[in-house]
Amino acid sequence: MSTSSAEVFVSTPFAGKFVKSALFTLLLIPLAIPIYWFYTNALGANPIETINRWTGDWALRVLLLTLAVSPLRRLTGWNNFIQYRRMLGLFAFFYVCMHISSYIILDQFFDFGAIFDDVIKRPFITAGFTSFLMLIPLAVTSTKKMVERLQHRWIILHRLIYIIGMVVVLHFWWMVKIDTREPAIYAGILAVLLGYRLFYYIKRKI
Repeated sequence: MSTSSAEVFVSTPFAGKFVKSALFTLLLIPLAIPIYWFYTNALGANPIETINRWTGDWALRVLLLTLAVSPLRRLTGWNNFIQYRRMLGLFAFFYVCMHISSYIILDQFFDFGAIFDDVIKRPFITAGFTSFLMLIPLAVTSTKKMVERLQHRWIILHRLIYIIGMVVVLHFWWMVKIDTREPAIYAGILAVLLGYRLFYYIKRKI
């Protein structure tokens, strides 16, 4: 199948719904895995840390996938990639919510005094909560009606995702402290994605 015919196929209503349904299902798998671990007693010696780390990892991965949509669209010429960006963005927010909830409920047991102290005193938690707060307006304004209502302001607002990506990687980097190989990989991926955007922006201006 050639690239052009594949793109036509994906753009058909049936194929589009199928791809969205498949993507939705795939994005739920990371949520199902720790549930399976729970019922099979496979969460390890520190189940709270396992759940917190797992949800945080997937929040970052899906966030990077969201940022990869525009470069993939430009590099491949498949404009239909763009229709999956909103779903990816909302799933990134969903996993961030799961990550924050596991910290508030499982780790701190709703001890908001201790949570406040953590946010003030521990930089990686400060960064984590900051990125969560910045994601809220993006999630709230992700509907088609909000896009139409905000128009150009919506584009400006949603550029926050670039800053959020950097803050989330920083949160991860500060959290691991010693072995920074994994956050370094994510930082490299983010640098490529943001670097491509900068290159494309400069190219358009020349």
